[in-house]
Amino acid sequence: MIRFSLCCDNDHDFDGWFRDGDDFDKQKKRGLVSCPVCHSAKVEKALMAPAVSTTRKQEKIALAMGEAQRNAMAQLRELSEKLRQNADYVGDKFADEARKIHFGEADARGIYGEATPEEAKALAEDGVEFMPLPVFPDDHN
Repeated sequence: MIRFSLCCDNDHDFDGWFRDGDDFDKQKKRGLVSCPVCHSAKVEKALMAPAVSTTRKQEKIALAMGEAQRNAMAQLRELSEKLRQNADYVGDKFADEARKIHFGEADARGIYGEATPEEAKALAEDGVEFMPLPVFPDDHN
């Protein structure tokens, strides 16, 4: 995960987390990146210093969050865990299995797994309802 400092055409500054630089570009192109203040989709990366991740820095980041942000993050993590506990993990076969369920070729049930951006786009075009589960930065540690 990478954090970008972002700025909209109305000069609102905010941060966004992305899998990598290409992920930001793809989401921006699809109109999925917008300003949380004015909802403008005209968003650009702002100049920022490189980040070096250390345990001390991660503690400072956690301390810099307000109570509301910590509570929201905890609720998001709890929801993600509940969704995973009540669904079948299908790994990289997610797109195929979701399509089978959608078209009645497999029993309806909750599933989760991985899909490439291209697979996700094709699922959306086919009318298959799905949503990405949040991945938290410390999930990879």
